[in-house]
Amino acid sequence: MRISERLTMLRFDVGQAYLWRDGDDLTLIDTGPAGSGPLIAAAVRALGLDTAAIRRVVLTHGHNDHAGSAAEVRSWHGAPVHAHRADTALVEGAAPPPEPVIDEPWERELFDRIVPGVPAAPGCPVDVVLDGGDTLDGGFRVLSVPGHTPGSVALHVPEHGVLFTGDTVATHEGRVILGVFNSDPARARASFALQAALDEVEVVCVGHGDPVGARALRAAVG
Repeated sequence: MRISERLTMLRFDVGQAYLWRDGDDLTLIDTGPAGSGPLIAAAVRALGLDTAAIRRVVLTHGHNDHAGSAAEVRSWHGAPVHAHRADTALVEGAAPPPEPVIDEPWERELFDRIVPGVPAAPGCPVDVVLDGGDTLDGGFRVLSVPGHTPGSVALHVPEHGVLFTGDTVATHEGRVILGVFNSDPARARASFALQAALDEVEVVCVGHGDPVGARALRAAVG
């Protein structure tokens, strides 16, 4: 799904990823579940580029549906994988994912229906360890937004008005909601509010669901 000249969304059976284009260089934000490599490669070719154009992979967090194909993509041409230090062990396969706090029956049903079917992610080395406040080439600001996982990050590109939220924000049937399966719901809500308060955001690219405008995100905070 082409969102703009620079931005393409890739949908998988579970979750999604984004390609950000800067000239002939691509940043891949999240990688989908294990086995998503062919879909990623096809999306790159649809842009008229080769997979060598992927200059870096940035993971919003370490869950299987976002980091599952990181090792495969890295193996193509050595694109460095970036992740927050608090999720590095998870991405590298040295630690299990944090247990989510699930109180609502509908969320438990959703978890039991979806999560067991997501294939395990092969461990992937993290080449660049991120912290909140870091900046990356191309005008990316790294925001620490813990709560979904301890090392969840959002990526803000102020010059272009784009915010990548990972699973800290989701959309469902046109409505913006707090992402589900959070390891620390209170911190997740605070991270949600932090992102809603950002200036220089026009397009909000979520981890599950369709992108929305910043106004919809702000309205969801109430």
